Amino acid sequence: MNDLLLVGLNYRTAPLEIREKISFSEKGLDQYLHALQQVSGVNEGMILSTCNRVEIYAATANPEESGGKIKDFIARQHHVPSKSFGDMLYVLHGKDVVRHVLRVASSLDSMVVGEPQILGQIKEAYQTAHSNRTTGLVLNKLMRTALSVAKKVRSETSIGNRAVSVSFVAVELAKRIFGDLAEREVLIVGAGEMCELAGQHLVRGGIRKVLVTNRTWERAIELAERFHGEAVPFTDLSSALLRVDIVLSSTGSPDFILRKKEVGTIIKTRKNRPLFFIDVAVPRDIDPRVNTVDNVYLYDIDDLQEVAEANLKGRQQEAQKAEAIVSVEVEKFCRWSQSQNVIPVIVSLKDRFEGIREKELQKTLAALPGLSDKEKNALENLTAASKRFKEE
Repeated sequence: MNDLLLVGLNYRTAPLEIREKISFSEKGLDQYLHALQQVSGVNEGMILSTCNRVEIYAATANPEESGGKIKDFIARQHHVPSKSFGDMLYVLHGKDVVRHVLRVASSLDSMVVGEPQILGQIKEAYQTAHSNRTTGLVLNKLMRTALSVAKKVRSETSIGNRAVSVSFVAVELAKRIFGDLAEREVLIVGAGEMCELAGQHLVRGGIRKVLVTNRTWERAIELAERFHGEAVPFTDLSSALLRVDIVLSSTGSPDFILRKKEVGTIIKTRKNRPLFFIDVAVPRDIDPRVNTVDNVYLYDIDDLQEVAEANLKGRQQEAQKAEAIVSVEVEKFCRWSQSQNVIPVIVSLKDRFEGIREKELQKTLAALPGLSDKEKNALENLTAASKRFKEE
């Protein structure tokens, strides 16, 4: 029977500059999954890669050996030395994997406990792995259990009330800097889920106007219309920065889209009017040195943790209820897993008993050569009925 194995790192164990180096792009995930399946000893595999974590789930007959090979797989796929991130990895086996995955799906391991995004990210990662046929009996059962438990936590606790995602935390930071947002304008760079959520929170927070830019013009128009805002061509990014007060960026670009020199020039043109950047992209969209420019405030994913921690205090009681639900479901999964280990033994015993039955039946028939076909069939049915009785 395959055992569960997890190799990964997250916002607690690794800084952003490491996470962004080994993140798996959504576009290349199919190829990564097939490469993972080629790793010796890995019988099933799945990759979860988000802003805050990179985790590989596997089913393997030899977890100890496969853990090291998966570490080498990560280094090989991203062309980085394993020593640059190896000490930041956590490696879990068996029951510890089950508990961890159920806690992640239930948003108990998130930067902001109770945020809803992680469940969708896990579901998407699982669907991708399943469609690529890299999951099997063990991971299928684990993922379906995780999704079911996450829904149960949402319905039986209030952990998701006043849902606080990274995008919501970003808006809270904007309010800290500017106070009332009613006279402020925001530029959303990119049109992914994170940007859309941030836009929703900003509109609810009273932002005066939303501008949207994206390399795909049609997508920029679509998102801008949702917020009754204005689409801006990506080529006009610099001029758009002269108009707004807040910039939220998440493009998925492999390189910086804004650098220190360019932002410095923009601030001078703005006559030093403050500009607040929230970079939620991994890899980062904005050169970190931008933060050294006067009247520029730049926050990235890791910077949001301070605000996130303040939101944890009001959720501890609900989180404890959720932890209790997870603990019960972990035990259920482990009982299922143990039952899978017993099944081959039961099958083997049944085959052995059937062999004994057939042998004894033939001996009996040989000792009674005068039996009619009807009598032989009756004896056969009698022994077969005895077998069925034992099974029941």
